[in-house]
Order: sequence, then C-alpha cells, then structure tokens
Amino acid sequence: MIRINLLPYRELKRKAQQKQFSVLAGITFFLGLLTVGMIHFMITEQIEHQESRNKYMKNQIAILDKQIDEIKKIRAQTEVLLARKKVVETLQNNRSDVVHLLDQLVRLLPDGVYLRSIKQTDQTINLKGYAQSNARVSTLMRKLESSAWLESPSLIEIKASKVDNTRLNEFNLNVILTHSSQSVGDENSTPGIVKP
Repeated sequence: MIRINLLPYRELKRKAQQKQFSVLAGITFFLGLLTVGMIHFMITEQIEHQESRNKYMKNQIAILDKQIDEIKKIRAQTEVLLARKKVVETLQNNRSDVVHLLDQLVRLLPDGVYLRSIKQTDQTINLKGYAQSNARVSTLMRKLESSAWLESPSLIEIKASKVDNTRLNEFNLNVILTHSSQSVGDENSTPGIVKP
C-alpha cells in the first residue's frame, strides 16, 4: 500500500530551520557577548594595573623629589660651611702676617724715616710717612726690595713739608706683601722707630 503524507512538509521544514537558526543566533549572540565581556574585563584589569603602577611611580617620584630637595639643602649648607672653613683657614694662615709685616718694617726702617700710616689692600701695603731727606726714602725702598716678605716698592709721591717747624720730606709708597716662609730674624738691618 502506498502512503501519502498530506502534511505540509515544506512548512515543517521551514519552521525547523527557523528554530535552528534562532538557536544558533542566540548561541552566537551569547558567545559574542561573552567574548566582548572577557575582552572588556581583561582591558579593564590592564588599565587598573597600569593606573596602580602609575600611582606607585608618582608616589616614588614625589619621595625622590623630597630627597632631591633635601640633598640640595644639604649641598647649600655644605657650601656655606666650606666657605666659612676656607675663611677661617685663610685667617688662621694669615694671622701672623701682620706681625711679620710690622717686624719687617721696624727692621727695615732707616734712621731719619718715620711712618705716619700703614694701610693694606689685598697684598699691597701703602706706607705714608716723613723722611729727613730723599736719600733716606731711597734707602728705605732698597731695604724693602731686599726683604724676604716684601717686594716691588714703588714711590707714588714725595714732597717737602714742615712738621713742628722742621723741614721734612713727606712720602707715599706702595710695596707688595709676598707671604714668604723664610725666617724674618735673619735680617741684619738696624731697627727704626715707628711713630703713631
């Protein structure tokens, strides 16, 4: 016997295909959402990780900036202390220079020459005073030239003047202080008189 299917098989087949398509579309949509969600989660995790690293770096940079400021302050204080130390050392080294200078001047001053003022500017010593003659000023300059502590005497001015009704020659000369370490007691000159 022959069986004849009177049901609309094409319509049933179409419905089955539509149902299958809907299931596949749902699965695909769900998988797409799941993939996008996972990618979004991974990117968010990486962003948060990078932001935490950036925050850590900013904190470390702030700490280093504070340390750099402290180092700059310490360096400035060190430079100030070194400058003070240098000044103290210079004063310590030069404290005997005045004694040597006055000792040399007393030893080198010839008779008949009187000093009125002594002024030091850096290494230049300015001497002003009176002499009984021009020859005595020349003798003083020769003695200054031969000194171990003084060199290069140069006469600035010499002029005639009267002091207490006595005719004297007023002089003004410069000499250079050399800071020699030789003994100043070896000079064999006669000490002069220094008047205030």
